[in-house]
Amino acid sequence: MTVLGMFLGGVAAVGVLLVVTFAPPFRAVRLVDRLAPYVHDTPPPSRLLGTATAPGLLTAARRVFGPVVADGARFVDRVLGGRAAVRRRLDALGGEQSVEDLRVEQVVWGGLGLLGAALVAAVGTLLAGSVNVLSVALLCLAGLLGGVLGRDWWLTQQVRRREDLLLAEFPVVAELLALAVTAGEGPAGAIARVTRLSGGELARELGGALGRARAGVPLGTALQQVADRTSVDALARFVDGLLVAIERGTPLAEVLRAQAADVREAGKRRLLEAGGRKEIAMMVPVVFLVLPVTVLFALFPGLISIVSLAR
Repeated sequence: MTVLGMFLGGVAAVGVLLVVTFAPPFRAVRLVDRLAPYVHDTPPPSRLLGTATAPGLLTAARRVFGPVVADGARFVDRVLGGRAAVRRRLDALGGEQSVEDLRVEQVVWGGLGLLGAALVAAVGTLLAGSVNVLSVALLCLAGLLGGVLGRDWWLTQQVRRREDLLLAEFPVVAELLALAVTAGEGPAGAIARVTRLSGGELARELGGALGRARAGVPLGTALQQVADRTSVDALARFVDGLLVAIERGTPLAEVLRAQAADVREAGKRRLLEAGGRKEIAMMVPVVFLVLPVTVLFALFPGLISIVSLAR
């Protein structure tokens, strides 16, 4: 009970300290807060004009712990850095999320990791009956860093998964475009028809490029932006072929079919490589689990016979 009381008292003290530190009378007024009443003179648009979206973890964290989360996000950005690499991965993900939003999510993930580590430390302390301050501090620090870095790792996994989807969808989309071009459609018309009839990540990327082109951006520039946002070589070659066809009027259907065939062959090679890696990984349970059990079953009767004869 003494250990539990110490833990609860420490949590209460930290909470009171945070409340007092970030209370409006004690918090420093930023320049943005001073200028906001004079700059934001446009009334906010009606919510009826927007799409109804459920509040997520990021929105809830900003509403409840606004100043703390914002300060933590700026601190994480200063410590980790790499805004250009983060921006490139966010662009490759195809969303509208900003770097600041990602930093806020990293702070939230770090807070959840710290909370989980504190709970684990509290349970371990109750079971052990004594407090090891160094172990508790290291565990909380590991939970905090794991949460912050885990969000960055998850972003990388999201980008990789989306690029795999782009590669998987590319042959079908390329052949549909080749079919539309062969039927007499221009590149822009073929893209519009394919994006209207199909779905998926690649169709959404091409549809976004077509929408920017209809808004006034040159179609070549919009397609080049699609290639710049991803690191998929097949998509970059596909965009180069479209740009050459748009600028010079060269035949496009055969080029698209050849690119689709190349991507399919590359997909087959990746499947064979993945199968080879899985085959090696399957040897681990065979060698370390199945084989020892088989040897044990083979030697156990003889061992029992030797022991019985020795008696």
